[in-house]
Amino acid sequence: MINCLIIDDEPASRDILETYIKDTEELNLIALCKNALEANVMLKNNANIHLLFLDINMPKLNGMDFYKALTTPPLVIFTTAYPEYAIEGFEVEAVDFLLKPFPYARFLKAVNKASKLLNTSKDAKEEFITLKADKKMHRIRLYDIIRLESVGDYVKLFFLDKSILVHDTMTNILKKLPSHIFIRTHKSHVINFLKLESVEGNMIHLETFNVPIGATYKSEVEKKLKL
Repeated sequence: MINCLIIDDEPASRDILETYIKDTEELNLIALCKNALEANVMLKNNANIHLLFLDINMPKLNGMDFYKALTTPPLVIFTTAYPEYAIEGFEVEAVDFLLKPFPYARFLKAVNKASKLLNTSKDAKEEFITLKADKKMHRIRLYDIIRLESVGDYVKLFFLDKSILVHDTMTNILKKLPSHIFIRTHKSHVINFLKLESVEGNMIHLETFNVPIGATYKSEVEKKLKL
């Protein structure tokens, strides 16, 4: 079940979204918010909100600025009558951008995209891998791995605040990792796709690292990005 918020100052838009959500079995509407300030209070009091249906042009604080101000934002689907915001919406990694008025079929397509992203993230957060490093067995949560790098006869796993060195080949370790989350971008590099922030030229920017894209792997990376 996907817990969601509607954030829109227009009563008619809220009513349409509420109807669409009620008609979608996978969605659970937590609250209707008339502006970003109400939504901010709701998010502070409820950490289990997965998805926002967020209007952009609202009084006091517009939806785009509100979303950028969140420290740990849920997924967002922007709903607006102003197409000029579309590029900025995708820059903040919005799931989708719905231009009002939109039919239920278009709404459902956006919801399905959000569902796929949430399920991928959930799989990673709930799965672990066991690897030997420093003469110890380490139980590692997949979601915590940011990237992997081949270093001679070893593979180095990088996390937010540490790294470990495993005596194994990248090929062997990749067999233990889900291929829809971990992708090879270079002969020596593998990334956690959930940690990707942006791509510029032949360089991938992760949370705290930059990783090159090798010519051999470029088409596969581009295919993954399109999906």
